[in-house]
Amino acid sequence: MSEISTRDAARDSASARDAARDNARDNARDNAMSVAAISSERPESDDNVWTRRLVLFLRVMALLSILKGLYHWAQVTGFVGGEDEAFENQSMAWQAATIYFAVIELVAAVGLWLATPWGAVVWLTTVVSMAVIELMFPGIYGGSLVVVGVEVFMLAAYLALAWMAARERPP
Repeated sequence: MSEISTRDAARDSASARDAARDNARDNARDNAMSVAAISSERPESDDNVWTRRLVLFLRVMALLSILKGLYHWAQVTGFVGGEDEAFENQSMAWQAATIYFAVIELVAAVGLWLATPWGAVVWLTTVVSMAVIELMFPGIYGGSLVVVGVEVFMLAAYLALAWMAARERPP
């Protein structure tokens, strides 16, 4: 009989030890969660204000690039324009430029939204390409100086924001 009571006492002792260990682990986890909740509520610092502004600008330009790309695809597929303005009735230069911008604007939009370096490069390529086509080849899209002005403004805004964001991060 003493052997059974010794076993029961050992089992009860092990159960009590396991319960104490579980309580200690639960308390430690609860304390860690409460500390994590406190530390996640700290206010954001203004250390990267220009970087956040640059990312916001890139996202706005991504949305604009999506709209421009979809507009060019609408021209290719015939959703916009009349019978005289149909894709097939345009010059080969107009068709090539329209397909180029239909593809590259959407590629730039993806890269801009993700704020990747290649997205900015592709977007800069579209901006410069549109300005060059409007200025150097006015027969393709009509040579609108307003379009060139808007493209130059967007380019200048990007360069200014990129410059200020780069100054926030010391080398």
